[in-house]
Amino acid sequence: MFKIQTLNKISVSGLEKFPREDYEVASEINNPDAILLRSADMHSMELPATVKAVARAGAGTNNIPIPAMTEKGVVVFNTPGANANAVKELVIAALLFSSRPVHAAAAWAKTLIDKGDEIPELAEKGKSQFVGPEIKGKTLGVIGLGAIGAMVANAAMELGMNVIGYDPFLSVDAAWSLSRAVHKAESLDSLLAKSDYITIHIPQTNDTKGYINADRLAIMKKGVRILNFARGGLVVNKDILAAIEAGKVACYACDFADEELLKNDKVICLPHLGASTPEAEDNCAFMAVAQLRDFLENGNIVNSVNFPKCKMDEPVPANGTRICIANKNIPNMVGQITTVLADAKCNIAAMVNQNRADVAYNIIDVENAIDDAVAAKLKAIEGVIAVRLITANA
Repeated sequence: MFKIQTLNKISVSGLEKFPREDYEVASEINNPDAILLRSADMHSMELPATVKAVARAGAGTNNIPIPAMTEKGVVVFNTPGANANAVKELVIAALLFSSRPVHAAAAWAKTLIDKGDEIPELAEKGKSQFVGPEIKGKTLGVIGLGAIGAMVANAAMELGMNVIGYDPFLSVDAAWSLSRAVHKAESLDSLLAKSDYITIHIPQTNDTKGYINADRLAIMKKGVRILNFARGGLVVNKDILAAIEAGKVACYACDFADEELLKNDKVICLPHLGASTPEAEDNCAFMAVAQLRDFLENGNIVNSVNFPKCKMDEPVPANGTRICIANKNIPNMVGQITTVLADAKCNIAAMVNQNRADVAYNIIDVENAIDDAVAAKLKAIEGVIAVRLITANA
């Protein structure tokens, strides 16, 4: 039986995808095989040695110490695209309320309570302070054209906007999903200079932290409106506030509340609502559970942030053994692994080897049962990080 520890409240519909006869799932559990979480911070967590995988029911993995997990051979999964529609809808809403200050207007209208018959006249007199431009015909610059960025770009096209996109790492799948009417920016600077609205949809890494800063703000149009529903650290807050003060930025809307930002009337902060829909929570849980099950039961890796995609289409051999090996991506690893198996008189029926940067992963099916002694010899190979044996009746 596999043991799954949950660090956050996870969609019940998703957890029900773990077969009760084969899985034990709880927030307090000893020696878990895998961890399932949303936003819990794992950086200071002491990881049990039994953990083989971590699944984040969401796209971002800043709350997980990825390098440390990789060193231990722990596969970290995320769920890209599962909450994309929820985030897209919120971004489109932000696009509209960054232009038309409906949130401020609604708050002001509340001040008319107890004015009785005077309310209609007072409302007519006061509405002029909430004028804002239409988005139709304006130019939206989309930075990052992954699952969410592409959906935002397509939706903005449907609303009559001119859309330009920038993504030097655009995937084939994302390109297929993108409307042909979306224009490709020649460079990031070109997008910044042409856009009336800018929305950011890139991951936060060491290279992208502070991506929108004083230098890039200086390139933008006066009166630009900026949306950030990706990660708070992508924008330098003090620089955006200075740009608002100078009249460069008309509005900044983000999903990351911060005291400095909350004090500014031209900043709209939401409390990280991007994926806060029941549909998104279910979708993320479904995907995370499916990925964990496929890894634990079959050794397959799909949507990992630290190990390569590696999948064996055939089922685990009925009378044999599936060997899953994580190793450093160095020369002669496959040769050493197959030599150990040959010495143990193991006949290899199928093998898949994939690498990603400094690590590699192997799925090897052998036609006979092997014992822990063979696994120990594989683990003893210099550069091997983790070895796992899977049998059909496990």
